[in-house]
Amino acid sequence: IGMGYQIIEGPEVEEDSYNFERMNLPKNHPARDMQDTFYITDDILLRTHTSPVQARTMDTHDFSKGPLKMISPGKVYRRDSDDATHSHQFHQIEGLVISKGVTMADLKGTLEVFAKKLFGAEREIRLRPSYFPFTEPSVEVDVSCFKCGGKGCNVCKHTGWIEIL
Repeated sequence: IGMGYQIIEGPEVEEDSYNFERMNLPKNHPARDMQDTFYITDDILLRTHTSPVQARTMDTHDFSKGPLKMISPGKVYRRDSDDATHSHQFHQIEGLVISKGVTMADLKGTLEVFAKKLFGAEREIRLRPSYFPFTEPSVEVDVSCFKCGGKGCNVCKHTGWIEIL
């Protein structure tokens, strides 16, 4: 995206430790249930998010050479019933910055540039505070609806917004 980020990909077949444990998801967390996750063995699964790529990159990044700025796009898998809005396999993208002095304003600015490059300069974005056990702070990102321009229609369920992250 022209902002100094490395694009890093990782394995789709993942270890439980990277997919869940390093994301602070305890053994009894609902996301680990057989009905939500495709397990190959007790310790090997199809990744349910791209976050394991971040954990693997933090393990190997040489911070003495500078901060870490990465995005990790890729396929992820969940035991969803396929319908018009859900699939057992879909794409996800995550970003990670580890550096001194990084603020929420940096995150917001980066997400605005990303959304406008991906969805068009006329798109507005909105950040909604959210909770994820593996990030702080956490937000979800919406863009103004491409069909109605934010006025409300059937595509955006009459909210004017479409969740993208």
